[in-house]
Amino acid sequence: MAVGVLALQGSFNEHIAALRRLGVKGVQIRKPEQLHSVTSLIIPGGESTTMAKLAEYHNLFPALREFVKLGKPVWGTCAGLIFLADKASGQKTGGQELIGGLDCTVHRNFFGSQLQSFEAELSVPEIAAKEGGPPTFRGVFIRAPAILDVGSDVEVLADICIQSDKTSDLDSALESQKESTTSEKKVIVAVKQGNLLATAFHPELTADTRWHSFFLKMASEVGDEASRSASTSQEDLSFYKQPRNDLPIFQ
Repeated sequence: MAVGVLALQGSFNEHIAALRRLGVKGVQIRKPEQLHSVTSLIIPGGESTTMAKLAEYHNLFPALREFVKLGKPVWGTCAGLIFLADKASGQKTGGQELIGGLDCTVHRNFFGSQLQSFEAELSVPEIAAKEGGPPTFRGVFIRAPAILDVGSDVEVLADICIQSDKTSDLDSALESQKESTTSEKKVIVAVKQGNLLATAFHPELTADTRWHSFFLKMASEVGDEASRSASTSQEDLSFYKQPRNDLPIFQ
């Protein structure tokens, strides 16, 4: 199995190294035609505005959107989560182009600046159930986004409790959630929707490869379903004889 890793900017080498530890080859993707050589894709963390400009320069957005629409597995970490979201707030002036496909709204710099980066133990029952290991995962949050809301088809895989006063400088989307300056609120930081996986943190910066293993199994399952579907379609439609056109501890 070869997994594509968008290699425009950010921590793509770290993802490739994590895949290598699992015996899987990571293929650097920089041009639209390179997506044809892979059946799954990781969009790494980095500076989302810079990545968006580079993706636009290389005319990658149409190919990336098509990749998602075809149901191919895509995992976005940090900036990659922003790319996959249908909506994003907290954008710089003029915003940035998104791939979309993930039914959620993301706040771009929810946890603050680079200096406010942190690590936190996250409860990950779904990951632990499928990949084994401890029930928690140490999430590395670097100038991290967060998910403000999700659609009904989105499965929440991890969240983090924060003090409501941490959100005092954010947009009005969270104002209605505040009850007092000392109350705790859960903020979503990892989700799954069909072929899409997204994390606000950086699993590739840890020695724990369970998220990568989880994604590889997602890719394998989607591939098996696609093969079965293609086989069934070929049997059902063969009589037509027509040619087919074939992403510090938090206190």
